[in-house]
Amino acid sequence: MTTTLRRAAHWHRPLMVLVCVMAVCGVVSAVGIFADSRVLTGVPIWVKPFKFSVSLALYGATLAWMLSLLPRRSRVAEWAGTVIVAMAAVEMVVIVGQVLRGTTSHYNETTPLNALLWKVMGIAIGMLFISHFVIGIAVLRRPIADRVAGYAVRLGLGLSLLGMLAAVPMVLPTQEPDIEGIAGAHSVGVPDGGPGLPLVGWSTTGGDLRIGHFVGLHGLQALPILAILLSRFLGTRLDERSQVRLLTVAGAAYGVLTVLVTWQALRGQPLLRPDALTLAAVATLVVATATAAGVIVARRRRPELALAA
Repeated sequence: MTTTLRRAAHWHRPLMVLVCVMAVCGVVSAVGIFADSRVLTGVPIWVKPFKFSVSLALYGATLAWMLSLLPRRSRVAEWAGTVIVAMAAVEMVVIVGQVLRGTTSHYNETTPLNALLWKVMGIAIGMLFISHFVIGIAVLRRPIADRVAGYAVRLGLGLSLLGMLAAVPMVLPTQEPDIEGIAGAHSVGVPDGGPGLPLVGWSTTGGDLRIGHFVGLHGLQALPILAILLSRFLGTRLDERSQVRLLTVAGAAYGVLTVLVTWQALRGQPLLRPDALTLAAVATLVVATATAAGVIVARRRRPELALAA
């Protein structure tokens, strides 16, 4: 464990510093949830910085690990990683600063200062997206020794980009809730801040665009975890090509799921109250994914036979 931590400390250092800072911020925010009685948009005021701290810590650690897999350094990718750290820092400063002021950070244009801070956040998010895209291109151009891990990393980077794009509808003109000074919303069909699911807060009365954003972003972790599980539990039964194909099917299904839950939200539909059309789409996705996976497993070659060939 100690050796692993020491090795991790030498991954992309700015990203690892971000991870440490976000861990501290997460602890402070968690304390704030219980120590600060203020409520904003229906939830404790420190919930947003807590969720962003956890998310950015996971994001930074995963990205740093992915960059460590490259056979040789990519200066472009490393610079892009540093830009991501700077933009994440800007975003967190605004979020925490607005909490200290007792107001919202997202969609808030109620005063010139609030509008300026929201625009700064928008620029930072745009720069982060571009930097993430640059890292994706750099990883695509560099071979990774472990082919299965390479596919998992590339698919994860692509899915997280899709997750970032899933947030775009939140700031479109159609999401302006006719409230003066508010430019955007994450809920569809109901005001932000209504009844929500435990922990995540996703609306239980209307659509919620944060769901597709969340699902897509965490493809960055989901695909590498799946690759590890395949290697750990099926490595002796599935050859490398079959594992790659299963990862590809999983990545495609995950991407479709991200689009599906975003489409559900755009129709003003709560996640846990799908209509017949949504259920039919989910069933089609499950059947198609299971069928494709079954065909791959049925046609697999044992690793020892693949080596002999």
